[in-house]
Amino acid sequence: MFRKNRLFVFLIVALMLIMSACSNSTGGGNESSGEKENNSGGEKAAENSGKLVIYTARDQTIVDQVVGMFNEKYPDIQVDVLTMGAQQVLERIRGEKSNPQADFWWGGTQSAFMTGAAEDLLEPFKPSFDASILPEHKDKDGRWYGEMLLPEVIMINSDMLSKEEAPQDWDDLLDPKWKDQIIIRGVLASGTMRTIYSAMIHEQGADNPEAGYEWLSKLDANTKEYAQDPTNLYLKLARQEGSISLWNLQDILLQKNEHNQPFDFVYPESGAPILVDAVGLVKGAKNLENAKVFYEFLFDPETRATLAEDLYQIPTRTDIDKDQMPDWFKDIELKSLDLDWGVMAEKEAEWMQHWDENIKGKN
Repeated sequence: MFRKNRLFVFLIVALMLIMSACSNSTGGGNESSGEKENNSGGEKAAENSGKLVIYTARDQTIVDQVVGMFNEKYPDIQVDVLTMGAQQVLERIRGEKSNPQADFWWGGTQSAFMTGAAEDLLEPFKPSFDASILPEHKDKDGRWYGEMLLPEVIMINSDMLSKEEAPQDWDDLLDPKWKDQIIIRGVLASGTMRTIYSAMIHEQGADNPEAGYEWLSKLDANTKEYAQDPTNLYLKLARQEGSISLWNLQDILLQKNEHNQPFDFVYPESGAPILVDAVGLVKGAKNLENAKVFYEFLFDPETRATLAEDLYQIPTRTDIDKDQMPDWFKDIELKSLDLDWGVMAEKEAEWMQHWDENIKGKN
């Protein structure tokens, strides 16, 4: 009897062990596999979902198209965009340094980005397209990359002036016959205008800015008004309150061809400041991985070709097939002024403060 009981107990224990082993190899294994799948899915979701905060100086038309394209590819990433002047972006990121609110800085002059890098506002990053960007169009430590090139040119109302009648070079703008015909976008808040004015000072001699200040004083004498923002500038030129301005080629073509504005441009004979319009990751960004996703998306060859066709952007990537570029680009010769961008970045704040305090509206 005792043997039978012992055998019975042995069989029960053996059966329990077998059931436990089966449970570990099936249910337990599935749970482990499920954890791996969940973790993997979670990592993937983290890359393609969540939030992204962008500070940008881009025109709203560009913002709407690019963010729309991005959301088509990454629908689970919520993109919040705050639009302001290029200089204001720098100042805001600087003011938020101890508690960054933005993840991605989209658009600004290389001077602004050089300043941002020097002040430790930007996160180093080596993207997949690094080798396709020329050294002069990126930061050597990967803190910013030029997204596109922006020639700064002479803008005209084509209902008031033909290209032949318009000023053909920078010094022509100082001719008294253009008095009260020039409307300028407010300089201090505009990366474009700060670049143009700094370039004019540099052209007269960067070692001693007095000649450059005199040049800007003569331009101020011919300037009718300083417009509050780009929208205000376009409105005043379209209303024929003035016939001439200084602006970037991309936005002129965009307003002319997409918004039917009576605008055209003259590419200055001596050359143009060709601004490297850059992007970068904000140091301490709360959504850094999503910012990197947007970074890569912006520079994707397909994105660049679309933006060249639709928004008149000149990409910095050197590996894009020339046949992909639109006809408007093939007709433009990009002649650049010989500028030391490092000097301009170093001196810009000083030069612009002097202009604001001693030249603006005083001639």
